[in-house]
Amino acid sequence: MSSSEAKNLEAISRAIDQHDRTCEYPAVAVAMNPYEVERLGWDTIRGLPIRPDPNLGTGCFNIVCGGGEEDEELEETVEAIAEDTVPVGVPERS
Repeated sequence: MSSSEAKNLEAISRAIDQHDRTCEYPAVAVAMNPYEVERLGWDTIRGLPIRPDPNLGTGCFNIVCGGGEEDEELEETVEAIAEDTVPVGVPERS
């Protein structure tokens, strides 16, 4: 995992923890810009599915809340902190 991927994972993980500490409903998904979903190649983060959301800019993500009225999803928007870009491809193994 590259440094920027690790930073993104750390930021998303902290946001999930913060949401779950402050909301009575657990997080049910992570929404990201479709480009980011493809670039990172992740299907889940900490067991939560990743949902492509074209309304989010690159570098941002939402923690999708399991609560809400009339099945309306509540979201918490957080901006990723990594500034490095990661080329798409097979990572080198050492």
